[in-house]
Amino acid sequence: MAVSITPENHEMEIKHSNKPIILDIYATWCGPCQQMNPIIEELESEFGDTYKFAKLNVDEAREISIKEYGVTSVPTFVFIKDGVVKGKETGYMSKDAFAAKMHAALK
Repeated sequence: MAVSITPENHEMEIKHSNKPIILDIYATWCGPCQQMNPIIEELESEFGDTYKFAKLNVDEAREISIKEYGVTSVPTFVFIKDGVVKGKETGYMSKDAFAAKMHAALK
């Protein structure tokens, strides 16, 4: 299950992770965010041993979302390796498209 990121655990879970991270920045009221949930869950079940999956609610952590990751719309997916942002994607996409972008960013 994806780790829920909060202002309190952000540093520990993201900056000090020993795995590359797929950070899903979402809002509960966002339709495309809800459509991406089952896709992200499938990818997590397939690649959870290789990548850490995390979720950040933009409404609960607006400052981190904007200042740290430059989020202007949701869903935004941030690919992080060794504490460094390696890529960012926004919006709905198919499972195959998402997996390709995830692997390319975190190789």
